[in-house]
Amino acid sequence: MLAPDGTISARAQAAPADCMTLEALQPPQANTTDPQKPFYIDTSGLSGIGAMPVHDPHNPLYPQATDLPDTTLPPVEAVGNFILGPTHALPAQWQDVQPARGRLISFTLTSSPNSGYHPGIMRDEPEPCATGMRNVSTSQPGDPSILNVPGAHPSPWTRTVDVYVPPDTPTGQPLPFLIFGDGGNDGIYPGRDLFALVDRLTAEHRIPPMIIIGVGAGGGDAQGSERGREYDTMSGDYADWVETHILPLVEQKAGITLSHDPEERATMGFSSSGAAAFAMAWFRPNLYHRVLAYSPSLVNQQWPHDPSLPGGGWQLHSPWAGTPQAMPPQPGAALMPAAPKAPLHIWYEVGDQDLFYPVRPMPDGMHDWVLAGENLARVLANKGYDYQFVFSRNARHVDGPTIEQTLPEALEWLWRPRERPQDGQ
Repeated sequence: MLAPDGTISARAQAAPADCMTLEALQPPQANTTDPQKPFYIDTSGLSGIGAMPVHDPHNPLYPQATDLPDTTLPPVEAVGNFILGPTHALPAQWQDVQPARGRLISFTLTSSPNSGYHPGIMRDEPEPCATGMRNVSTSQPGDPSILNVPGAHPSPWTRTVDVYVPPDTPTGQPLPFLIFGDGGNDGIYPGRDLFALVDRLTAEHRIPPMIIIGVGAGGGDAQGSERGREYDTMSGDYADWVETHILPLVEQKAGITLSHDPEERATMGFSSSGAAAFAMAWFRPNLYHRVLAYSPSLVNQQWPHDPSLPGGGWQLHSPWAGTPQAMPPQPGAALMPAAPKAPLHIWYEVGDQDLFYPVRPMPDGMHDWVLAGENLARVLANKGYDYQFVFSRNARHVDGPTIEQTLPEALEWLWRPRERPQDGQ
């Protein structure tokens, strides 16, 4: 996640060495040798340099991608897979950017019987370490894809919603909008810099005029938290909650009308909120057609466990890893490969040092963030999706320099004019 000044926040940086070491990231008793057995973890193409493994973008497991000269970005009209160089310079759109000139409306929501997601969930950490859950949780015997989380219990939540209305926005017509998770006071996001960037890109006619909505997370992180429950659940629940509990308040408090055209609605997120951005569009394509995500958690983070989708976000692109792919397809089949192409436009990124097995008791073959992104890229290419996938060298999970480098191009790519897609095409 990003701090308001565009830098990586303390929350997003690696935990202290005694809490998260490379050795701790290697799950004990993991199957790393036999791909024909359940829960296989492929460690080819990984090095032990740094706090996280470094992924090789030319790993033969991954679909082919175009290497870009250092400091350059993919063409804004291009579709496919691209590899950024290791230097992440600020593009021209960030140079001398002026402060945002529009209206910022903020309001707070608190959980209640009428708020949705009531009661919330929180997890008591058993150690004085942000990663204590990783060391005390256990997976179900015989099925490491099911995580038992001690200390999770009902809890209220409070969150902030920010609404940015750019200058000279017409108020007498339905307006396009971009909504992103991990916003609000407790979130780590581009903040006013995003709003100023939107002003500039709009003035340069690179994107259409639009409303920006940042929704705070429900608290905590990962399994056993309200944030994890909302963002990592692979269903249309979060999109429905936004539609029912957030967007009407946005319209009321900002005095605007939001578009109901899914071509004029975009979702954006970071890490687990990036997974939520995918879920909002995939499960509710009648509501959203445009997706932008950094380091999306398209892995098995869903909690509580859902036996109808045992791999959580991993199953958007790949089969559940508990059985060989030749086994009967349900309930472990991958969703996107088996379904008709949805009318979506997708831009997303992962870093070469992105997350790899942050919870030690889960040697389930479904916790490699980079492999998840690469698997999705293969699916999108095979199905003929309108997408751009960026693999960033010298980049960690939700990498601040990479976001600063790519966000102007990503927004322009996401909103560039296209022929209106049709379902199944």
